Amino acid sequence: MKVLVIGAAGRSGEALVNEALAAGHKVTAFVRGAAQYKKANVRVVAGDALDAAAVDAAVAGQDAVIDALGGKTPWKVTTRETSAAHNIVDAMRRNGVRRLLKISVVGAGESVKNAGFFNEHLLMRTFLRGLLVDKAGMEAEIEGSDLDWTLVRPPMLTDVKKTGVARVLSTEGGEKAHKIGRADLAAFMVQQLESSRYVRQAVTVTTT
Repeated sequence: MKVLVIGAAGRSGEALVNEALAAGHKVTAFVRGAAQYKKANVRVVAGDALDAAAVDAAVAGQDAVIDALGGKTPWKVTTRETSAAHNIVDAMRRNGVRRLLKISVVGAGESVKNAGFFNEHLLMRTFLRGLLVDKAGMEAEIEGSDLDWTLVRPPMLTDVKKTGVARVLSTEGGEKAHKIGRADLAAFMVQQLESSRYVRQAVTVTTT
């Protein structure tokens, strides 16, 4: 499968590229600085996700898209992820690409029920307040599309080695999500590329 990873230069993006390559997919990395991005066996396309034409060119010819973009100033209210999602959805429609996977965050939508006390009562109401506004807008853009999308909502991300554990939590039981490694998140998302189990769903994934 030809897979476009948007935000490939970030830590989560890197984990997704590695996992997709290991699974035998042909990976295209969409990054802002192509000269600085060096990865064997990866096609590199330079561009900004806020540039609709650049996104359209990157999406053309792909079988699936994974969006790993994330904000660097989570306390500030921006529309970067929302605007990028709009461009990605439009580009996928124009190019006939159906499968979209996007990293969101625990605390978005109904997954607030899966947020632990620390996240729910401290981080989400203070440090993450801007991020959650943008995530909500981004999720609305994707959920309003007719694509085969899956929103993946992880809790705190870490850089531990892959454990092979990525549990999907129900929002009904109120089970709490605490941490997941980027490698485990990437493994879960790459597995979903060829699965219909969570199509048109937003899922909370966690290790602990």
